Amino acid sequence: MSNRQEQPLFNDWFQTRGITEVECLVTDLTGILKGKIMPASKYLGGGRPRLPDSIFIQTVTGGYPDDEDIHFWNPAERDMELVPDPGAIYLVPWAEDPTAQIIHDCHYLTGEPVELAPRHVLKRVLALYEARGWKPVVAPEVEFFLVKTNTDSDYPLEPPIGRTGRQESSRQSFSIDAVNEFDPLFEEMYDYCEAMNLDLDTLIHEEGAGQMEVNFQHGDPLQLADQVVMFKRTLRETALRHGMYATFMAKPMAGEPGSSMHIHQSLVDVESGRNVFAGEDDTPSKLFHHFIGGLQRYLPAAMPLLAPNVNSYRRLMRTESSGSAPINVEWGTDNRTVGLRVPVSPAEATRVENRLAGADANPYLVMAASLACGYLGMLSQLEPRPPMVGSAWDSGHRLPDDIGPALDLLHDCKPLADILGERFTNSYLAVKRAEHREYFQVISSWEREHLLLRV
Repeated sequence: MSNRQEQPLFNDWFQTRGITEVECLVTDLTGILKGKIMPASKYLGGGRPRLPDSIFIQTVTGGYPDDEDIHFWNPAERDMELVPDPGAIYLVPWAEDPTAQIIHDCHYLTGEPVELAPRHVLKRVLALYEARGWKPVVAPEVEFFLVKTNTDSDYPLEPPIGRTGRQESSRQSFSIDAVNEFDPLFEEMYDYCEAMNLDLDTLIHEEGAGQMEVNFQHGDPLQLADQVVMFKRTLRETALRHGMYATFMAKPMAGEPGSSMHIHQSLVDVESGRNVFAGEDDTPSKLFHHFIGGLQRYLPAAMPLLAPNVNSYRRLMRTESSGSAPINVEWGTDNRTVGLRVPVSPAEATRVENRLAGADANPYLVMAASLACGYLGMLSQLEPRPPMVGSAWDSGHRLPDDIGPALDLLHDCKPLADILGERFTNSYLAVKRAEHREYFQVISSWEREHLLLRV
């Protein structure tokens, strides 16, 4: 679609809201929003904005992998056009002047999609389902911490001060009063989300001090991934306006549980509208079991997409403070110790909840990876292990325990690379290995404390 064809799609929307400025958004591999800001008149009449495709090999610190790790890369840094998705246009409700923020897809000037773009990776996986007449349905649950502002990265994070003037000092799971401590922040957050048409469902207090969870209504994976990206941005901005930070780090505080991004997944037959995970006798279908079999087989190799940072693996360690974070890919009904939980529900709502991903992960890649693993299971008719009864933690740690071994597993898993795209997989591995090397150049306070004068 050319810019001329796109213009009528936005003219009325812009005019109705008096839009004067546009933020053109793309998420990089980490989930960081990149793009351009321009006057609305230029956006409508000046052609598609462009960015270099190298934003998809940039590390979280702004660096790039070493040359030997990106031998497959195009050294010219080709331009790519940003193509707006009319279904992903939102107000910026906190902006002083009427501003639109639009999520874009990325295409080279030849018209080819940029296969490294996380949004394209999810579209690629969804196209496989579409070709078989299936439509995945997902419902994300995203956890986060509210913390005191902290400008010194050597200083540990602390819970923020609530309306009572006090910090939380103990676990407050599901406490209404503990949520009410931050009512002004959450009221403004909901106002912003309503203005953006983000389809939030419930808000609860999670296990940690200052830790909350927001659930989204179930729906289309691409739209829900867009909404999670927008929600993260919105919450961070709202928290800053109330004198605190909101963080989606997987494990921001020692002694507190980590933050997850649980994804409920079901599968609808497009022609009949029936949930194909539900069998004829109201028990889970063979496809449901094959989907779980695929998750069990391939999720360990997909962990770099679900747990993408060094910090991510702190959440997945079994300690007294780890909360309900899983340590393996066992499955079971109404069991929160497993990595793959099947909630009790009517047959038509049969679904599996993938509990492995951290809140720090890119939602496009989390959904793409999880759906890819399930797809491979259905394709190969993989049978899952028997469901877990009792504690899955007793079965031991069966996931990679650090980003290094996780990247090795992904590197060796050709079926996943074939589905996600070989060039994307190579780029992702190069970026994450570069980040891992950079992390190891930093000497921690633990090392100074315990090794400086003792070894």
